[in-house]
Parts: sequence; structure tokens; C-alpha cells
Amino acid sequence: MSNELTSKRIAFLVAPEGTEQVELTEPWSAVQEAGGTAELVSTEVGKVQAFNHLTPADTFEAGKSVDSVSAADYDGLVLPGGVANPDFLRTNPAAVDFARGFFTAGKPVAVICHGPWTLIEADVVRGRRMTSWPSVRTDLRNAGADWVDEQVVVCTGGPNTLVSSRKPDDLPAFCAELIKALSG
Repeated sequence: MSNELTSKRIAFLVAPEGTEQVELTEPWSAVQEAGGTAELVSTEVGKVQAFNHLTPADTFEAGKSVDSVSAADYDGLVLPGGVANPDFLRTNPAAVDFARGFFTAGKPVAVICHGPWTLIEADVVRGRRMTSWPSVRTDLRNAGADWVDEQVVVCTGGPNTLVSSRKPDDLPAFCAELIKALSG
């Protein structure tokens, strides 16, 4: 185990259901292997149902509700994808405010797949270079982002470091850049 993230607390923001499991578990493991503390935050405390695409997978326990925490409590934020997960989060004002808080505070954020929907709602992607699942491309462009089709994009042209990736196949590159951004 490395120690790049020793004493760092990283929030993983997810909805009660619909998170793409591997987009939660692989970055979570990367944070822990780098010595960081990963905390699952949701819109309510309790069980979170993850999915493998459209098939229910494992459940996880969210120990914190988004309305009881703030960006000040953490050193960074990870937004896993899945279609239903960010679609639900973007309709929850507390989740949107929580995500926006990391940009206001200049703290790193990492997002994958459909996850940028939450950031679009937070109005924090304007002028940022990003990637995502292809179907989110138009939404990001309409929100003012510079969308590119790349495995992983690290954008430092804003108030914080923003790491983005397209899909589960990109997770090795995503996790490597996530750890760099969080240790920065």
C-alpha cells in the first residue's frame, strides 16, 4: 500500500440506487490502496443498490447523508456513473450543492460515465475540458464544456482539478489520474 493519500478523506457521492458498481468499487479501492479514507455519501443514510449496467449487483452502506456534510469535510470528491445515479442526484438540491462546493473550495473532483450530469446541474463545467459517456456529450457542450473523446482528461483550467473518463474500460487510467489529483 502506498501512502500518497494518508490523512485524506474522499467523498463518493451516489444515489440510493443506479450507481455503476465498478465505477464505485475500483476508484474506492484505489483511494484505499493509496492510504486514503473513502466515505460513501448519498441522499440518505442506508443501503445503496449498485448495478452492473441494468442488472442489480451488490449493496453498500452510505454512512453519511448529503445534507449532513459539506465539501469542507473532505479533500476530494468522486462521482461514479451509471445512468440512473447521476440523473437522480441532479434533481436533489443538496447533492448538487455538495458537488458545487468542491469547485468553490478548489478541491479535486473526479467523474466518470454519466456522472457529469450532476456537475452540469451545478453549473461548474463551463469552460472545462472534459470527457464522458458519448450520450452526455451534447449536454456537456450545451453547458459550455469542451467535450473530447479521450480515455481520461485532467483539466486544471478552472478553480480545481477535474478528472473525467468515459466508461468502465477507462478505469485504470481514471484511477491513476484520480490518485495524482487527490495527492496534488
